[in-house]
Amino acid sequence: MEELEDAAKAPPLPDAFLRFLEANGLDPSIYTAIDSTPRYIRLKPGFEACLEGIEAEVNCKLEKLEWLSGFYSLPPHIQIARSRAYREGKIYGIDAASGAAVMALDISPGDHVLDLCAAPGAKLCMMLDLLGDSGSVTGVDVARHRLAACRTMLQKYMLGDRCRLFVADGTAFSVVPSRFCSDRESCESGLEERGDLFKEWTSRRPWKERKRANKSGTVLVSRFQPPELIYYGQYSGVVGITKGELYKTLSDSEIANHGYDKVLVDAECTHDGSVKHIQKFEHWGWRTLQHRVLDAERTDDLHTLQLNLLSNGFRLLKVGGSLIYSTCSLTVAQNEDVVEQFLKENRTAELTEIDAARNWPCKGGRMPKTWRFDPSTSQTSGLFIAKFTKLGI
Repeated sequence: MEELEDAAKAPPLPDAFLRFLEANGLDPSIYTAIDSTPRYIRLKPGFEACLEGIEAEVNCKLEKLEWLSGFYSLPPHIQIARSRAYREGKIYGIDAASGAAVMALDISPGDHVLDLCAAPGAKLCMMLDLLGDSGSVTGVDVARHRLAACRTMLQKYMLGDRCRLFVADGTAFSVVPSRFCSDRESCESGLEERGDLFKEWTSRRPWKERKRANKSGTVLVSRFQPPELIYYGQYSGVVGITKGELYKTLSDSEIANHGYDKVLVDAECTHDGSVKHIQKFEHWGWRTLQHRVLDAERTDDLHTLQLNLLSNGFRLLKVGGSLIYSTCSLTVAQNEDVVEQFLKENRTAELTEIDAARNWPCKGGRMPKTWRFDPSTSQTSGLFIAKFTKLGI
C-alpha cells in the first residue's frame, strides 16, 4: 500500500526518459523515493553544543549518522534556510553521499587539496572543515556565477582563510599549490618591499573588474582562457607572491613532486541519480531534460568531458596522492566506462580500495573497488565513487 502511495506522488516521467533508463539498465522506481529520502546537513565542527537549540529552531529531531561523522538527517519536508543556525553558518546542507566522497579523500592537516568542479560549494566547505589550521584548498569551476556562490559560502561560514577560487576550465587548469605563507608578518613585510605582490584579498573589486564580470553574465569560460582568481584567503599561499609565481607552469615531472596531495573530480554528468534534480524538470520543462540528459550528442560529449576532467585532475596530483572521481549519474557509461578507459591510458594510476565504504549504506560498482549509492537502498542521492592513487614512474 505504501509503495502505491509513493508511486502516486512520483512525478510522471516522459517516455523518452523511461527509454533512457531502460537503455542504461536503471529502475524507474527509484524516482518514487522523493518523499522518503531524508534531507542531510553537516554540523560545523565546534557547534555540537548547539544541537538542541538547532532542533528547536527547525522543529524536528536531528538523527545522527553513525557512518558519517558530523552528519545528521531530517525529514525531507523540513526547510533549514530560515533557521538562525543556517543564517549564522552553524549548519549547511550537503547530501550524505557527497559527504562520503569527500571523506574518501582522507584529508589530513597540511594537505593541499584541489576541487576541480567546486560549485555549488558544500563539498568545498567540508574539505576546509577537515583541513583545519594548515594546508590549502583550491576550488575551480568553469561557471563564474556558480563559483561566486562558492565564494559567498566561504565567507558565510568563515572558512576562506586557506582557500583560493579560480574560474577556469577544469580540463586545462594547471595552477599548482602556491608556497605556503604561514607567517603573516613576513608576508606583509614582503609587500612593503615589492609592489607587484598579491595583497590581502578584498571584496571591493575595481570598477573595471566589476564591469567585465557583468558583461560575462553566465557565459562559461573556454579551455583557452587563462584562469581568473576571484578569491584567495590570507593563508592560501597567494598573499605575498607575484602573478608570475602563482601561474608558473611546471613540467609533469615537477608536478609529481609539487602537485596536490588530494584531488576531487566530482564531474559534470546527467544527474540522473539525483531524484530531486530530476523532479525539477517538472518545473523547468521536460524539453529541457531532453537536451540536458537524453540527447546522444550530449551524452557522448559528457563522456569526453568526464575523461578529460579525470585525466587533468590526475596530472595535477603528486606521486603518492589520492584522487576521487565521482558523478551523481547511475549509468555505466559515465562511471565504470570512464574509469576503465582512464586506467588504460594512465599506467601510473592505480584503482584503490575505499576501506570506509564497507561501513557505508552503498554497494559495489560493476568494477572492483568502485562504489555506488542508490536512492532506493542508500536513502541518499545516487552517487558513483572511485579512488585512485598516483604511482611513481
